[in-house]
Amino acid sequence: MAQRVRRKYLKKCLTRPRKGGAAKKRRQMEQRKRLVVLGMDETVVARMNAREVLTKLKYPAKIGKE
Repeated sequence: MAQRVRRKYLKKCLTRPRKGGAAKKRRQMEQRKRLVVLGMDETVVARMNAREVLTKLKYPAKIGKE
């Protein structure tokens, strides 16, 4: 006895749009510029990886105190 496919599963979108590489690079550059505006040295920001940049941006008040 075969099971039937329910309507809930037929309506569901099968393909999910993915983020593009150019958009990701643009976002990362904007985040780096934001750190420089907040007062961090540009050479220090250039040496940071993407994850470090994001963790710094979580607490912008701490950046000004450093």
